[in-house]
Amino acid sequence: MTLHRETRTVRLTAPAPGQPLAVPLYQTANFVFDDPEAVGDAMGSPDNFVYSGYANPTARALEDAMTDLEGGTASFVTGSGSGAVNAVFHSLLRHGDHVIAQRALYGGTVSILNNLIDRWGVEVTYIDGVNPDEVRAAIRPTTRVLHLETISNPIGHVPDMPALATAAREADIVTTVDNTFATPLLCRPIEHGADVVIHSATKYLGGHHDVVGGVAVFADRERYLAAWQHATRLGVIVDPFAAWLVLRGLKTLHLRVERQCSNAQYLAEKLENHPHVEAVHHPGLVSHPSHERASKLLSGYGGTLAVDVPDA
Repeated sequence: MTLHRETRTVRLTAPAPGQPLAVPLYQTANFVFDDPEAVGDAMGSPDNFVYSGYANPTARALEDAMTDLEGGTASFVTGSGSGAVNAVFHSLLRHGDHVIAQRALYGGTVSILNNLIDRWGVEVTYIDGVNPDEVRAAIRPTTRVLHLETISNPIGHVPDMPALATAAREADIVTTVDNTFATPLLCRPIEHGADVVIHSATKYLGGHHDVVGGVAVFADRERYLAAWQHATRLGVIVDPFAAWLVLRGLKTLHLRVERQCSNAQYLAEKLENHPHVEAVHHPGLVSHPSHERASKLLSGYGGTLAVDVPDA
């Protein structure tokens, strides 16, 4: 049976007896085994519950939900969106590697890239994200990652993800996409060629301003396993209560995103004609440089906008 994405946000399950209607909170650090050999056999795999710093049934319910919503093969959940970005980048990059990144990026991601530049000798080339020839021209023998944002934070730039991801795949480059501002309800990047999809769960997924978290969804299980190992070494795996709060938020995601998109569109259109506003950045506006791409790629323009005002 194929369910609509809206339905899948409320059909959440966890590995528990009897399949409770609400996902239980497994607020525990450790799990009990009958003998040391059983513990040894279970260690080192995200499929087993040994220590909640590696895997937890509540977090697994959220991981399974996000894997399903994004159309991936596996996911892990972290304590923040930056934790997810760090774990993914650390699993894909080595000293001297090269990254191609969209120029319009969340400031926290730019800081992570700058840290990789300073500490690990990683090189970064920034592109506009409009023409796939930008990717082809920037590729080096050491290029490993193309990083994009579905809707950039905060100016709403929408790159030509399918074309850029195709150019990256031709050169055996991994495409990572931050899908925070679109959510899987407006866009599923894996369907457009992405290899890894990242979310800050702090924003739309949680939705109640009371939890910080991140998610990384993978199209390939082997790449997921490598990144999960880095996530556990970095100590960024989410705690059970934070995962439970994000699960609660998922149940109203489709309602909130629909209303937030309509509200943002209304405000953007009103502010665009306001005498004290110089510019409004929202891809739903016909005047926005990304409007045509956004109309083709997204099923909604997102719930955020940025405004330029004159200096006082």
